[in-house]
Amino acid sequence: MSHAAHKAPKAAGAKRTNVASASSLFSPAVDVALAAKLNEVAPMSRRALRQAAKANARKNHIMAGSALAALFGTAAGALAFANPIQGGSVVAESAPSSEVATVEPNAITATTGVAASRSESRKSLGVATDETNDANATSQTSDQVVDGDEGQDSGTVLDASWSLGDESSSLDVSKMSKSLASNPVVAGLMEANAADLPEGFNPNHETNDKGSSYPFSQCTWWVYNRRHELGLPVGTHYGNGHQWADSARELGYWVDNTPRNVGDIMVFRQGQEGASSRYGHVAIVEAINPDGSITTSECGASYHGKPFSRTFTNVHDFQYIHY
Repeated sequence: MSHAAHKAPKAAGAKRTNVASASSLFSPAVDVALAAKLNEVAPMSRRALRQAAKANARKNHIMAGSALAALFGTAAGALAFANPIQGGSVVAESAPSSEVATVEPNAITATTGVAASRSESRKSLGVATDETNDANATSQTSDQVVDGDEGQDSGTVLDASWSLGDESSSLDVSKMSKSLASNPVVAGLMEANAADLPEGFNPNHETNDKGSSYPFSQCTWWVYNRRHELGLPVGTHYGNGHQWADSARELGYWVDNTPRNVGDIMVFRQGQEGASSRYGHVAIVEAINPDGSITTSECGASYHGKPFSRTFTNVHDFQYIHY
């Protein structure tokens, strides 16, 4: 049985011709360029593929880190202007300039010892003048002015000043009432009697004033009308003269045994100093004299509406209705 002839074996020293060895077929100048071009289109080895994948991964990691840093810086800047005070501290105290800024939740730490500000330095606004009275107040600091939305340094000193206009400066404060009385005459008298006012006294108490109901020329008729002339409160149904002090006290009037103001109602007991033994009497204090005596204005049925006057030295023997 015949067999096919075996292929002749390759010579022991023979080598496979690759792309690089093909360059030996051309001139030196052409060999290098052609070899480089052929190597570009030739398939990459497994090692070259692994090295290219690692290089690409490192490149992606660097790019992602840079983008994250930029995003974080933008967010920190927005937080500093949007809501710098909410939660946490705003600025670090005496932080060295060489330290790197650190960011905590809702807090910003400065890299220098200067309080946070929109600029490196601020100027004092100065003292308000007549042309700038509407500015209300001027804030001055020992180092710099710190904005209200940027926190306040412990070294900040606030100083406010204001001035009155020409019209306001002429007001006489001593004539201004501090009383809550709705009646301006009562308010003025309360200022004069401030040291002696009963505790918890209400100047706006009920007066029971529904118009005069007292017979013409009677003492009660005169007192009711004279009190209205003086702008002081007085009531309608207080009873007979000797009953007036009790009736006024029940309504909230200030009543005691000391004459204090012009216009006080002087109440006589029944039969006292010529008063009616049945009805008593009332009069108006018209003057408190330097010697402590008082001068009155009074009226009675027999005087036909024409008042008369008397002076009393035993002033504390009577009751007085003030207001």
